[in-house]
Amino acid sequence: MTTINDIVLIYYGDQPFSFARVEEILPDSKKDWFHIKLLLLQIPLETVSWILKDTYINGDEFTMGGNRMRLEKVVVPDDDFVDENLLKTIEPETSEMKKNGNKVVSLSDRKPKK
Repeated sequence: MTTINDIVLIYYGDQPFSFARVEEILPDSKKDWFHIKLLLLQIPLETVSWILKDTYINGDEFTMGGNRMRLEKVVVPDDDFVDENLLKTIEPETSEMKKNGNKVVSLSDRKPKK
């Protein structure tokens, strides 16, 4: 169920169009319809207000100006997610790397002292 502060991906036709944050969802005078205010996460930032059925807010397809539209709630991956293939490509620092003079330089150590 999509609610306030959720991030949604707006589809225009079958193509992703923009990300948006749900700012407000207020009931309309018609049953099962709502005023939804979205902050479009693009440059420049813009807000839009649409009147949609609750099912449309939760992902069902609707039309606007004759064009198919859909909102898809963005689900944040679990913090526990680890790509095993990525871990295999990361190698710890070896003595061979030290011999070649490769090292990590701290940017805070390079900051001029006052």
